[in-house]
Amino acid sequence: MQTALITGSTGFVGANLARFLIAKGLKVRALVRQNSNRGNINELNLEPVVGDLQDPSSVSKAVDKVDYVFHVAADYRLWAKDPQEIYDNNIKGTKNLMEACRVEGVKRIVYTSSVATIGMPSNGQIADETDIGVLEKIIGHYKRSKFLAEQCVVEMAGKGLPVIIVNPSTPIGPYDIKPTPTGRIIVDFLNNKMPAYINTGLNFVDVDDVVNGHWLALHRGRPGARYILGGVNLTLREFLECLGSIVGRSAPTIRIPYSVAYAMGSANSVWSKFTGREPMVPLEGVRMAKRMMFFTSAIAEKELGYKHQPIKPALQRAIQWYKDHGYVN
Repeated sequence: MQTALITGSTGFVGANLARFLIAKGLKVRALVRQNSNRGNINELNLEPVVGDLQDPSSVSKAVDKVDYVFHVAADYRLWAKDPQEIYDNNIKGTKNLMEACRVEGVKRIVYTSSVATIGMPSNGQIADETDIGVLEKIIGHYKRSKFLAEQCVVEMAGKGLPVIIVNPSTPIGPYDIKPTPTGRIIVDFLNNKMPAYINTGLNFVDVDDVVNGHWLALHRGRPGARYILGGVNLTLREFLECLGSIVGRSAPTIRIPYSVAYAMGSANSVWSKFTGREPMVPLEGVRMAKRMMFFTSAIAEKELGYKHQPIKPALQRAIQWYKDHGYVN
């Protein structure tokens, strides 16, 4: 039986991937922190290995005698009291894991990056993998850390490491335990805490498609190549309308001007510096929202055989999971 190590198995994408790999008949090993909330994986038949990506010795132990590695773990926050934590988790942790894979001779590695590393065309066209990001133009610590981590992976792939990069867009589905910033939009909508919206757009994808894309990348991807795992491009207004059609509620009709949203984000950021608490309106999120972040998965479709489903079933499963787990009042 082949063995696969997953980092980030207690999180959103990782928990879904763990279930997928177990169903495929693989023996799954999960690198988990000592104090991690394991609610997403408690009932799964997998082998937990306690460790930390910033501890090379525990990483080496986790990688020992595995065939495949899926590096899904990431510090995904739009605000942090100490932003250096995000860089250490996403860059240093990735370097440690890739080096351990090299030393142990892991057969194939799939690194979960993000569309955050993709450059957005200045002419407003839909972006793909050929659009290379520029660090100076990337907004926010999370996105910059993922860009720098991906560059490390590309460099090691150029030296022979058999690693394939996948760049999911905005996954939707169950097991979004924190939840992610997108999950918070859904939860806030369900709890009647979203009276207005900002004019922005995202690429939304069923988390099942993202997980299947990881599997396809493992078996069909070219080492060093990156593949966008996306779905459908929607404005935030369209996304909220889709949510409303599922739960029988009207989407907000008030659009907040960008200047007002920016002022709110700036004020929240100043307040957070004094309180040490996460702002209700993260300024980085507002700055990201200024542009439509639309992507295409055409290259993944051509090279991997990747396909994406309609987003509404994923939203229905996500809503039910949030309700079942006490996120909805």
